[in-house]
Amino acid sequence: MRILLIEDDPSAADYVARGLSENGHVCDILADGTDGLFQATRESYDVLVVDRMIPGIDGLSLVRALRAAGRKTPVLFLTALGGIDDRVEGLEAGGDDYLTKPFAFAELMARVNALARRPPVQEVKTLLRVADLELDLMRREARRAGQQIDLLPKEFTLLEVLMRNEGRVVTRTMLLERVWDFHFDPKTSVVETHISRLRAKIDRPFAVALLHTVKNMGYSIYAPR
Repeated sequence: MRILLIEDDPSAADYVARGLSENGHVCDILADGTDGLFQATRESYDVLVVDRMIPGIDGLSLVRALRAAGRKTPVLFLTALGGIDDRVEGLEAGGDDYLTKPFAFAELMARVNALARRPPVQEVKTLLRVADLELDLMRREARRAGQQIDLLPKEFTLLEVLMRNEGRVVTRTMLLERVWDFHFDPKTSVVETHISRLRAKIDRPFAVALLHTVKNMGYSIYAPR
């Protein structure tokens, strides 16, 4: 594991770095927040261990800037500021864990290992694409071949569910649950009606159909080969 320690107390930094090295990890040490932010955005680390009270930019500002830059490296605050408000402030700034000084090295190591085991944060998609069909989830806009398509709210949600499952069959029951929040069969043709309307908007004006009916199973959206 590669760890960046940002700590301006030489004895504390040496103690932590030596313990991490003895456990088989590589530990880089910096004593300045500005240098730490530059290093954390330039290099790849498994975990950052950050003191809050450091020269340059403080630990809170460092982590806020790191998150604003899109870096999701797990951060453990290691600091003498141990009040409830301090801990809340650290976590809200983007820290993943908070350990106060003085501390037992075994606990520090356990917390670092726990952060490293966390699965990577998945990037949330805001733009879905199937062939030349695009769905912008932020702007709530649909386009095909660059042409804007006006969708009603339920049509938009229906298309989103289908596009998130590109190439897979989405059953009528799944659509009732995810689009209309029905956990029972209302015995209506609401799905079929909306599929027909959606098809008229995203397929019929274009040469290639993307929305397909899978007999006795459901619907699927994909570009035919």
